[in-house]
Amino acid sequence: MRLRLSSAALAALAAVPSAGIVEILDVISSPADAVVINCPVYAPFYHFVEHTGRRIVEAPLGDDHRIDFTALEEAFERAAQHGPRPVHLLCSPHNPTGTVHTADELAAVAALAARHGVRVVSDEIHAPLVLPGAEFVPYLSVPGAESGMALMSASKAWNLAGLKAAVALAGPSAADDLARIPAWVQEGPSHLGVIAHTAALRDGTPWLDELLNGLAANRRLLTEHLPDIRYRPGEGTYLAWLDCRALDLGHDPATVFLEHGRVALNSGPTFGTGGTGHARLNLATSPELLTEAVRRMTAATAIATSS
Repeated sequence: MRLRLSSAALAALAAVPSAGIVEILDVISSPADAVVINCPVYAPFYHFVEHTGRRIVEAPLGDDHRIDFTALEEAFERAAQHGPRPVHLLCSPHNPTGTVHTADELAAVAALAARHGVRVVSDEIHAPLVLPGAEFVPYLSVPGAESGMALMSASKAWNLAGLKAAVALAGPSAADDLARIPAWVQEGPSHLGVIAHTAALRDGTPWLDELLNGLAANRRLLTEHLPDIRYRPGEGTYLAWLDCRALDLGHDPATVFLEHGRVALNSGPTFGTGGTGHARLNLATSPELLTEAVRRMTAATAIATSS
C-alpha cells in the first residue's frame, strides 16, 4: 500500500480529527451558515455540526452509494439560503458505505462547490484503508480544490485512536484560514501520539498491507455468509453497511441483533437519511469472531421473524 499525498496541501496542524473539524468550521464559516453532508454518513458529523450551532443540509447518496450530483447541487442551493459561507463536509473514503470517491467525482464536487460558493472540508481519516484495485485520491489534489481543507490521521488504519493526533491540510487559497486556527488546538495532541502517528506513516506500510489483505478476506467471508442481507462490499474502510430491510426487522435492525443474538452493531438510523433498516458492522476482527457474529445474527433474525 502506497499512500498518495496531495502536493497542493500547504500547511499541517496536529489536532484530534473531531476537534479539527469544529475548528475549521469556525474559521471558514459562522453559526448562521449551513453544512452539507452526504448521508448516510458517520453519525458524529451530525453531533459536530450541531455542537457549533450550524444547520445541517443532507445530500443523500445514490442507491449505488456514490455521490448523487443532482442531490448535491440542490443541497448546495438550500445551504446558500441560510448563510453566505456554506460548507460541504465530505467523508472520503465514505463511512459507512466504504465508497472510495474517484478523481472525476472529486473534481466534480470542487467545480460544483465553486459554482455555489461552498467551501469543502474533506475528512480523509480512512484514506490508508483502500483495497487493491481502488485508489484513494486526496481532495486537495484535484483541479478546483484550491480553497478546500482536509483532515487525515493514522488512527484508523493503525489502530491509534487512543493516541490523539491528526493532520489538517489546506489548499493554496486556504492557507491563511489554517493559520487562524487557535494555537491551543495545535498543542492538543499528546507527544506520544505524534511520535506513534509519525512512525506508522513512515514505517508501518508492511503492517498495513497485511491488514488490508485480512480485511479483503473478511469482506469475502461476510459476502458468503449473509445471503438474506443485502451487502455491497465497499472499496475502503473496515466497515460493512448492511441493508436489512428485506428481513422486516424494523427501522433499527441493530436492536434485534443485540437483543436476540448479543451482537452489537451500529444503529443505521443514527447515520441520517438512508439509515433506516440498516446496520453498520466492523470487519476489523478475526475470521472466527466474524463467523460467530454472522451465525448469531442469522439466529437472531429467525427468532425475531418467527415471534
